[in-house]
Amino acid sequence: MENQEIYNMPRIGDIAPDFNAVTTKGKIQLSDFAKDKWIVMFSHPADFTPVCTTEMSGFAKRKNEFNALNTELLGLSIDSIHAHLGWVDNVRKNTGVYFDFPIIADLDMKVSKMYGMLQPNESETAAVRAVFFIDPNKKIRLIMYYPLNVGRNMDEILRALKALQTADKYKVALPLDWKEGDKVIVPPPTTLDEMEARLNDKSIELTDFYLAKKSIN
Repeated sequence: MENQEIYNMPRIGDIAPDFNAVTTKGKIQLSDFAKDKWIVMFSHPADFTPVCTTEMSGFAKRKNEFNALNTELLGLSIDSIHAHLGWVDNVRKNTGVYFDFPIIADLDMKVSKMYGMLQPNESETAAVRAVFFIDPNKKIRLIMYYPLNVGRNMDEILRALKALQTADKYKVALPLDWKEGDKVIVPPPTTLDEMEARLNDKSIELTDFYLAKKSIN
């Protein structure tokens, strides 16, 4: 379309674009987040809306699980800080759930545009339901996008985070439907000697030389 603004779409492997923003926890700078922490940054279309309320409540209820995975939560929508504060208070009064993590008030849409959260064919004024997994080196490791009318799956978000951290820690890959405690995939051999060693390794579950699993527990 002519004159349509081009929105950035960060990619997996990119360094997360830095920004400063006003949040429900005060002003933040992304680069100031602890160097040993992961960040899960997620956007929602609007405060005081039903699907968004269920999603934000889901993050809040399971915040301790993210804490246990050394991960900070960071929300965002294109609403004012006053709307955010009113919504947080309203949900706590009505349900007892407290959104105890920073929510960016992105009224100027700076961060939303920077991260491709605004997708014009879906909406030009509301962020889609995006999730960015950012590692301690501030590298984007995984991205999820959902439309405005479909809520996310909190189990999958946590599963994906655990998978990324497991892959990093053990230098392995994760198979279809992997969950914590399942066997992992050993990287394929790159030399004949490595292939021979694998064929004789009794500690792995060998389907063929290129497909082998092992337990890490």
